[in-house]
Amino acid sequence: MDTSALEDIGLTGVEIKVYLALLELGSSSAGPIVKRSNLQNAVVHRALHSLGEKGLVTYVLEGRKRSYQCINPRSISDFIEDKKKRFEEILPELLARQNTAGKKPEATIYRGIRGIKEMLNYLVQDSPEEYDSYGGSKPQQERLGDYFWRHLHNRRIKNKTKARIIFQPSLRYWGKELDKKPLTKVRYTKKEIEPLQETVIGGNKVAIIVYTEKPYGFLIEDSIPANSYRKFFDMLWKEAGRG
Repeated sequence: MDTSALEDIGLTGVEIKVYLALLELGSSSAGPIVKRSNLQNAVVHRALHSLGEKGLVTYVLEGRKRSYQCINPRSISDFIEDKKKRFEEILPELLARQNTAGKKPEATIYRGIRGIKEMLNYLVQDSPEEYDSYGGSKPQQERLGDYFWRHLHNRRIKNKTKARIIFQPSLRYWGKELDKKPLTKVRYTKKEIEPLQETVIGGNKVAIIVYTEKPYGFLIEDSIPANSYRKFFDMLWKEAGRG
């Protein structure tokens, strides 16, 4: 089971294991949860406490023992909406503080899967006129997961941002799905090339992602290199195959 969506809403790896174990047990004291999750007793109790504070786990006292139970998974959407609402309340102040800062940094390094997702989301949030990407391969797709990529491109399309994407042949199955979406054109390299690196250009931003065991990426915010990369992309686009 791909649990990245649970990570995206702020659950830790331990919390996810405990939540899934309890979901399978239905209603349980801590002991069976410890056994099913293969975690230490103290770790499970801490996770149950934090899940309770997040409103995802409840309990009742049966004598001196606590019997835990997960809320209905459908209620997680309410949890997400609550977090979104609270964030939107402070967003104007965050933007105001950003605007008082000095010159915006021209290059930023992002590390880890969560960092790469953050960088790509940032790349499309300002509705650039076009999203150009090349180098995508199956190992990269699997690292971030289909759920993330679908969500990213749905956001892009909602923002009316056009996309030209050059995939390697190993991602033909995903390219066929994307090619059916509006504002999206997909082509392919003639053969598989280096599977570890991907480049995305959006507006005045360039993201260079390296998918090693611990992936990292560079985000350059400068119209000069962005235009240079886009010219290079235009050459690759003319040479790439359509299907």
